Amino acid sequence: MKSIILAGLAGLLALPVFAQQKEARDVLDKTSAGFRKAGGIEAGFTVRIKAKGQTDGLLACKIRLKGDKFVLETTDAITWFDGETQWCYLTAGKEVNISNPTKEELQGINPYALLSVYEKGFACTLGRVSVRQGVPVYEVILTATGKIGEISKLTLYVERKTYQPLYILAELNNGSRNEITVTHYRSGLKFDDSIFVFNASKYPRAEIIDLR
Repeated sequence: MKSIILAGLAGLLALPVFAQQKEARDVLDKTSAGFRKAGGIEAGFTVRIKAKGQTDGLLACKIRLKGDKFVLETTDAITWFDGETQWCYLTAGKEVNISNPTKEELQGINPYALLSVYEKGFACTLGRVSVRQGVPVYEVILTATGKIGEISKLTLYVERKTYQPLYILAELNNGSRNEITVTHYRSGLKFDDSIFVFNASKYPRAEIIDLR
């Protein structure tokens, strides 16, 4: 009898946790669905990289996306991805590296690729933060259930009204932290597929390095 009562109590205590996990997943589902339906997207964001408590750098970026395709511009490089092939032009060395990146590698380049990681290998729950950058938000915390990838924990702030991500904190297994803050966001744009492919005629002096 005692074991039955204890099992019942444990079940009752677990109900709020399960409900919170479901609500967190609903937020992520709506965020991911909104991103897929947004058409062409242009966003500006900053990336702050911290290792062992020290700020290693702050990078300003601009990205244009359409589905899985993107072109990312920073002060040091331009990266094109057409859904299969990636071209990374390094401005200092004037060289282009061509590769077929893995899903994990894309997550390290395109922050919006992180919006799908919750689908496998992560437990998700809601946090307590309700306002970010003066906007009502959901705080969603994802914790890796294993050590298959590089990410151990993700914290996302998603705008309640639009389900657009405003901030992403990625904590890696090596102890470093990448903070991504969205500075501007436009959706419903029309992009030709050609902008997601490296155009060699625009970089005639670039050295081509095929890593595939």
